[in-house]
Amino acid sequence: MTASSTRRTTAARSRPAALGAIAVAGALLLTGCGDQTKDNNSKGASAGGAPLAGKLPQEIRSKGKIRVGSDIAYAPVEFKDSSGKAVGLDPDLAAAMGKQLGVTFEFDNGTFDGLLTGLRSGRYDMAMSAMTDNKNRQEGIDPDTGKKVGEGVDFVDYLTAGVSIYTRKGDTGGITKWSDLCGKKIAVERGTVSEDLAKQEAKKCPAGKKLTIEPFDDDQQSQTRLRSGGVDAASSDFPVAAYAVKTSGGGKDFEIVGDQVEAAPYGIAVAKEDTQLRDALQAAMDAIIKNGEYEKILEKWGAQDGAVKQSVVNGGK
Repeated sequence: MTASSTRRTTAARSRPAALGAIAVAGALLLTGCGDQTKDNNSKGASAGGAPLAGKLPQEIRSKGKIRVGSDIAYAPVEFKDSSGKAVGLDPDLAAAMGKQLGVTFEFDNGTFDGLLTGLRSGRYDMAMSAMTDNKNRQEGIDPDTGKKVGEGVDFVDYLTAGVSIYTRKGDTGGITKWSDLCGKKIAVERGTVSEDLAKQEAKKCPAGKKLTIEPFDDDQQSQTRLRSGGVDAASSDFPVAAYAVKTSGGGKDFEIVGDQVEAAPYGIAVAKEDTQLRDALQAAMDAIIKNGEYEKILEKWGAQDGAVKQSVVNGGK
């Protein structure tokens, strides 16, 4: 989930509010993603028929699109289907918001820990990637050093999720909680809450029982490492861990151990100065919550237990 982007961390895709088991809509495969691949997956309405179009900055209205930074390898929140199209919870929510705002949301693939940097540099208009809203990110603070490393961001919150640990199925190694990881190896996605939690736990381990952390660029690499037996466990946001448990190897590869921790809101990240865009996104999210589209999308992806009743700005702690 660095103060860059964790999904997902105490600065972080995170992730005990229990989300329901992930419901798989169709036979979706966990597929890899190429570097910086753009995918315009939204079906936004024309501005003329969009009730909230006037809330957007004129520059975005003129372009007719919002550039979205996203790590499109985090099923079921965002990933690529067999045709290379970005699909999942976030793309579907963005498409529904696009109908309200009269624009399309163009998803641009990048590594998770680089999304906020891309946002600050102007590469993206927003970042939507199962990103946990927390104070470190809001204020631009590096969670490891406590030092300010850049401008913070604002978040438009839209879901609640926690973090889970999972192991190979039938081979838990006695792991039921984070403290059980001492003396073992864990795979995590770089820049996430999972990585932050692992680092915190590693500091508590007694001498002779070192916790070895193996960070990867995306969650699929972590899963591959665990599947091969290179590590004892992996960690990611609960929706992602549950989806992996349900789909990998036809449900025969992994199992979740212990409870979720660090339940927190997912948020759409927007640059501090882009207050008009932030407020437009919040209005659009509230509109789809009110009209029922939000609930249908969450049910489609099995995330309905993480639903919020309204969107708030910077609700993370």
